[in-house]
Amino acid sequence: MQSGNQTSVLHFILVGLYHPPQLGVLLFLTFLVIYLLTVSGNGLIILTVLVDVRLHRPMYWFLCHLSFLDMTISSAIVPKMLAGFLLDSRAISFGGCVIQLFSFHFLGCTECFLYTLMAYDRFLAICKPLHYATIMTQSVCNYLAFGTWLGGTIHSLFQTSFIFRLPFCGPNRVDYFFCDIPAMLRLACADTTINELVTFVDIGFLALTCFMLILTSYGYIVAAILRIQSADGRRNAFSTCAAHLTVVIVYYVPCTFIYLRPRSQEPLDGVVAVFYTVITPLLNPIIYTLRNKEMKAALRRLGGLKEVQPH
Repeated sequence: MQSGNQTSVLHFILVGLYHPPQLGVLLFLTFLVIYLLTVSGNGLIILTVLVDVRLHRPMYWFLCHLSFLDMTISSAIVPKMLAGFLLDSRAISFGGCVIQLFSFHFLGCTECFLYTLMAYDRFLAICKPLHYATIMTQSVCNYLAFGTWLGGTIHSLFQTSFIFRLPFCGPNRVDYFFCDIPAMLRLACADTTINELVTFVDIGFLALTCFMLILTSYGYIVAAILRIQSADGRRNAFSTCAAHLTVVIVYYVPCTFIYLRPRSQEPLDGVVAVFYTVITPLLNPIIYTLRNKEMKAALRRLGGLKEVQPH
């Protein structure tokens, strides 16, 4: 493999999403509204959890991390996309491309680990309720959350350095709307077989391992829920877990479609990528608030709406 000192490209051109020129303003406004809703929705969740002491529990602590990740993932991708729609500003420096790729995979991998951690938290809460408080202490929560961020950092450092060790000597047109691994590999002036294999194994192993751990946790959870005598108890437990499971499916399916097919150049890839970089961060706060009674009650309290207080 050739080293990166042969790189001559100083900037890249992000082709972006293919669209008729007359739709540029409409797409700009659409994605701007989505971005603003994403930031405000996830920010509102973080504010609500921080302000409402009734939500100072591990489940909502992890939800805060998820909301922060969703805001930052969207912020790493969407502003540059918006500039391309309205200002036709598609150039990104070599260093900017490196930062964007690192940021996206750092945040995305951290989110992958966090979903697994949230499933484990629900497993403890439902399957081992008597031991939950002693196992999932505040310090344990902090260590686990820190572990997800550390794991994301290590993964992204590895992937980013492995990609940009390749020489980039032209062309410099990235056939995508952000700097991502499959698109960058197509521009490298060297054999990328090893990189494609490493990407497939690394991301595939992480995604499959996390997904299997989540499924295992939910297998135990469903079995425990079915043993609950109260119909209301079963309904509440299913409602809480369904929100998390929905988000997991929405996140994993598009990512698997993209990264386990690194050679693919189908137009559908861009649409799928928009889904998990733009739409999914918007859906997370909607799913968690609509299906979570405690969160809805906390939002009402934050808005100053009165509710009957339990005695």
